[in-house]
Amino acid sequence: MYVQNAEAPPRKPVTVPGLHAMKAAGQRIVMLTAYDTSFAWHLENAGVDIALVGDSLGMVVQGHSSTLPVTLDQMVYHTSAVARGLSATMLVADLPFMADRDTVHAMEAAARLVGEAGAAMVKIEGAAPHVLEIIEALTARAIPVCAHLGLTPQSVHKFGGFRIQGRDEAAADRILAEALAVQAAGAALLVLEGVPTALGERVTGALQIPVVGIGAGPHCDGQVLVIHDMLGITPGKRPKFSKDFLAGSGSVGAAISAYAADVRSGAFPGPEHCFS
Repeated sequence: MYVQNAEAPPRKPVTVPGLHAMKAAGQRIVMLTAYDTSFAWHLENAGVDIALVGDSLGMVVQGHSSTLPVTLDQMVYHTSAVARGLSATMLVADLPFMADRDTVHAMEAAARLVGEAGAAMVKIEGAAPHVLEIIEALTARAIPVCAHLGLTPQSVHKFGGFRIQGRDEAAADRILAEALAVQAAGAALLVLEGVPTALGERVTGALQIPVVGIGAGPHCDGQVLVIHDMLGITPGKRPKFSKDFLAGSGSVGAAISAYAADVRSGAFPGPEHCFS
């Protein structure tokens, strides 16, 4: 049985209104991926606000070259495992590739991730008209939605690889318009990935909902990393926007705590982790 660190006072569960209050108060949100109970427990003990069961597991756990092969059954399995290691940390789960092909399939997938696996929120990529309809439908049925814009990994073939988005004025304007659209559709949170720092600041300032960045600069309301990247255990070259927090920390728990502290203080990300 997993118990919270006895030295830390019990935390109240992180909620959607609580995240919005954090944005209003200027308190940065700490988010990390997790794919199993043991890592989830470390996130919980370190006081991480949000655990994301990302379809990134297709790359860092399963060894695929993209997130596309991940199935709904696999997402339910990993989300269930992570849920067993959490108590106060909010659990967000990705809708995998093509689960959003229409509203009916998306609602069925979200129902499994929330009702069966224990997620408190589901994440969906993009802002196409059918995605906005899905966000509206899920929100109307009391399922909170986290939108995901910028470098959306499920669009890797469309982008021609994992490329930074929003570099020119027209592309930046489009991403800002998409961010406003997902907010209007009812999204409670936005993950903004792989965009220039100036655009990250612009989107964060324009939205009322919290914006959690990954390679989107230091001005977002919070930060998220793939845990394998922030522990330095991802094979090959790590993304520019990541940092190895395990180096010199001595333990996984200490590394996660250091990441959380640096996000909250604004020390991470530094200029070397950002895109101009």
